[in-house]
Amino acid sequence: MTSTPGSAGPTAATTPPPSEPAPRVERFSRAERWTHRTTAALALLCVATAAALYVPQVAELVGRRELVVTVHEWAGILLPAPFLLGLGSSAFRADLRRLNRFGPHDRTWLRAARRRDRRRASRPAGKFNAGQKVYASWIAGAVLVMLATGLLMWFTHLTPLVWRTSATFVHDWLALAVGVVLAGHIKMALADPEARRGMRTGSVARSWAAREHPLWREAGPGSRTEPGPGSRPEPGSGRGDG
Repeated sequence: MTSTPGSAGPTAATTPPPSEPAPRVERFSRAERWTHRTTAALALLCVATAAALYVPQVAELVGRRELVVTVHEWAGILLPAPFLLGLGSSAFRADLRRLNRFGPHDRTWLRAARRRDRRRASRPAGKFNAGQKVYASWIAGAVLVMLATGLLMWFTHLTPLVWRTSATFVHDWLALAVGVVLAGHIKMALADPEARRGMRTGSVARSWAAREHPLWREAGPGSRTEPGPGSRPEPGSGRGDG
């Protein structure tokens, strides 16, 4: 309580009301986040051990080539495991259906990307944009090819020499392409803190969702907001095309 000269009495010091937290919307379930994390960890382990096998400077620093080979082989074998386990989640299956659905708005997005048109109105997107759908399809196919060629290189006594030679060629060059694509994926993630927060915590700001994914239904005016402390989050929705 304070008083000022000439005032009728003491006045209370006013404090601004606490600001309301920005409304948030659920984007990824816990199962989806763990599937992404374990897949990313195995993929980075494959890339790191591959560098230790094929880059002389890295190989000299690491040494223990036999151990590196074993780790690389088993990391590659286990790479599809998180995906297969994730199929037990209804939210994960719903997002797979979204990724596999390519609509007219995705073609509009790709045309804008080809023209380097960065206007938001030119790049309509549902929960996943067309670039994310193309990336997911490409990386899934690349993992299958890498797994098949890696097995041909591992079990050398089961296949003729020409198969092993071809498998080695495809495996090595595709590994380089995967490394470049993963680097691009990481670069784009680093440029979008809210997208990273969505993968880390499971929710994103509704304003971000409306700006980056305007056709995503769950991010619309009637969507769920992030539950408060102590409340139970609602399960992820698998409905809709967005």
